[in-house]
Amino acid sequence: MRRPTPTPRQVDGALALSGLLGGLLLIAFQVYDHSSTVERWQVLPALLAMSGLELMRRTRPVLVVTLGGLVFAGSIFSGALLATTIMYTDLLYAAVVYGPRRMSPVLHVSGTVSVLVLTTLTFVYADSATAVAVAVVTALIFLGPLWTADAVRKHREEAETQRLRAEQTALLSEMDRREAVVAERSRMARELHDVVANHLSAIAIHATGAQSMARRQHRAADDPVVEVLGVIRENSVQGLAEMRRIIGLLRDSGGGEADESWAAPDLAAVDALLAKARAAGQDVGLAFELAERGERGSLPVPVELAAYRIVQESLTNALKHAGPGEVRVLLDFRPEELRIVVDSPFRQGAGQSLPGARAGLVGMAERASLLGGGFEAGPRDDRWSVRAVLPRALGTEEGAGRA
Repeated sequence: MRRPTPTPRQVDGALALSGLLGGLLLIAFQVYDHSSTVERWQVLPALLAMSGLELMRRTRPVLVVTLGGLVFAGSIFSGALLATTIMYTDLLYAAVVYGPRRMSPVLHVSGTVSVLVLTTLTFVYADSATAVAVAVVTALIFLGPLWTADAVRKHREEAETQRLRAEQTALLSEMDRREAVVAERSRMARELHDVVANHLSAIAIHATGAQSMARRQHRAADDPVVEVLGVIRENSVQGLAEMRRIIGLLRDSGGGEADESWAAPDLAAVDALLAKARAAGQDVGLAFELAERGERGSLPVPVELAAYRIVQESLTNALKHAGPGEVRVLLDFRPEELRIVVDSPFRQGAGQSLPGARAGLVGMAERASLLGGGFEAGPRDDRWSVRAVLPRALGTEEGAGRA
């Protein structure tokens, strides 16, 4: 089990407590300067003051190091204690690491002056060997913590710079990736529009012209040639509509909400399909009725899209091939699956063998199979029946990916 990381306040409190306990131990054994002439209680105030300053070493570094210098100077005359000296060096270190940048040169100047003054006084009033010793000790006290703090602060700043640079590089890489995706989507949309959509437009235009010529030649409406031309024109127009939707999806790469006009159709649009089918089927004596069972609830987007396409294709086939009568659409929402049943009057005749007449059935079967469902279509009791079963949930990761 990973131990929790101590907070900065806890670290400062531990340093202050350690210095206080260490100093009390040294005082108990009279391990301090002038121990023969200075009473123990005279050493204690400097120790307590330095321990209290340790608690604010991060929050108020400038004030703490200033007061710490005065306490340390007073402790020299009241009995120098090793614990007090060590805590003062820690205050110097914290002032450079956590304080403003100007603290380092200020403390370097004051520390150098202190070393020179104390060394000079020792050289004047004592011998040269003692002066050298004082120079080394005072340099370790006043300058050693500053050198260490400078190195630590430099490494921290370099680490922060590298972190910011890494974040900037990652951000630029993500922006480049998004721009590349947007450019590729725009290129795909342009190619679809310039090549595929133009060909579909040409097919629709030529099919319309051929239909007009056939009518001028007084061909019957149920003539196979006229029906084939109608199928070609209708499929090309539908293909153009779908192509416009795909192009809109590709071009909508701004990261916001997609335009509703390019949204994938779902079962909520079945009523609109039936309205169009009723208008188109009036001339041939077709009526359309929709019935629903169970609670619709929420369905995955691939299931909704597949169900919509199956109903759409079934209604299209009914308009092209069914005889006069009623076309019944049933949406049966069950707990585990969605059943779609489209029954239409069965009509024998040449229309059943039109070129491409079974392409829609193949497409519906493929949609149901990709979702792990079932599909069947064929004559049943003098009617043409389309039956599809789609799962309400995409249970497997593989099936969801294929969908």
